This record gives sequence, C-alpha cells and structure tokens, in this order.
Amino acid sequence: MLVSDMLVQAADRALRTLLSKPIASRATPAATETFDVQGEPEAMSEAERVHAGALMRVNHVGEVCAQALYAGQAFATKNDALREQFVKAGEEEGDHLAWTAERLQALGARPSLLNPLWYAGSFGLGVLASQLGDRISLGFMVETERQVEAHLDGHLAAQSQGGLPSADHASRAVVAQMLSEEAAHALEAENAGAAELPEPVKKAMQSMAQVMTRTAYYI
Repeated sequence: MLVSDMLVQAADRALRTLLSKPIASRATPAATETFDVQGEPEAMSEAERVHAGALMRVNHVGEVCAQALYAGQAFATKNDALREQFVKAGEEEGDHLAWTAERLQALGARPSLLNPLWYAGSFGLGVLASQLGDRISLGFMVETERQVEAHLDGHLAAQSQGGLPSADHASRAVVAQMLSEEAAHALEAENAGAAELPEPVKKAMQSMAQVMTRTAYYI
C-alpha cells in the first residue's frame, strides 16, 4: 500500500473516531431486565446513573484508544497480512465504540473531553510497537486486550465493589459482549505469533491505563 493511501486511511479513521457518530454493524447486545417485588423493572437512582455513565465513559475511551492503537500499528507495519489483521480488529472494535457511545447518550453522560489526547497517544504507541517488529507489535495487541479484559471484568463485578449498578442491565449486556470479543482478539494475536512482552513493559502499560481510567471517569 502506498504511503499516501495509508496516511489517508489513518486520517479517516481518526476523524471518524473523534468527530463522527459511530454506527455499529451489529445490533446492541440485548439486556435481560430483572424486576422488583412489585413487578416493575428495577430503576437506577441518580447517583447510580451518574456512576454508570462515568464507567461507560471510561469504556468509550478504551475503545477510542483501541481504534488509535490498531490504526497506528496498521500504518507503520510493513507486513501486508498483519496490516489487514489490525484493520480488521479495528473494524470489529468499531461496534464496541458505537455501543458505548449509545450507552453514554442513554445515561445522559458525555464522552471524555480528552479523547483527542487519548487517541494521539495510542496512535503513537501503535506506531512505536510496529517499529519494534511484528511479534512485538502483536504482543502489544495481546497485552492491551488482556488488560482491557481485566478492566471490563471489574465493571461486571458487584456494585459494592465499584462495578456497574445492578439495575443497569443494558450497560452490563454491552460490557459482557465486549469482554468475550476482546478475549478473541487476544487469542488471534497469540496464534499469529505474538511475543511475550517483558514484565516492566506490562507494568508500564498498566500504569498508563490506570491514569487514563481514573481521569476519564471524571473528565
């Protein structure tokens, strides 16, 4: 692929991620409502709604970062087959981006004001990873997905442990579907020959993710 074509593709992905309303290729995962003793659907309090909105903002930021990471890896790799794998992963993650954006709107919450910053940093990380070689780049993909899995699993924990409100069945359904698909992406990268990243690199990625999640919860 010509460099000019790759630049156009990368710019298009950035603009669509940051400025356009994402459109999913699949229906939003269906929620199964539970009912209270009067037979009415459980309702969230205002505090629960605000908390759910903040958590889904964090998840939306994660999907913005995923779009940027895969776009950066696709842009910098010289391996055409690997480029297609990154592009495909980004397209599949596009549904996650749309689902989380939909939940933000439903909860009356807004996306992170720092999304352009998150995108730029993740794109740069993707470019750097590709410069280190295909196996290392795939290793970044595996570790990113594993950390996202752990993060999403925490959102499915009990509300008393900081997870989504028990009454927010719609958000829980979305997060559960995302969790299973993130695991599939990690497995695909492992099967493609991903290298195990050094422990200090994993710790650094975890630290950066913690800064992002704590900031995005509020901003």
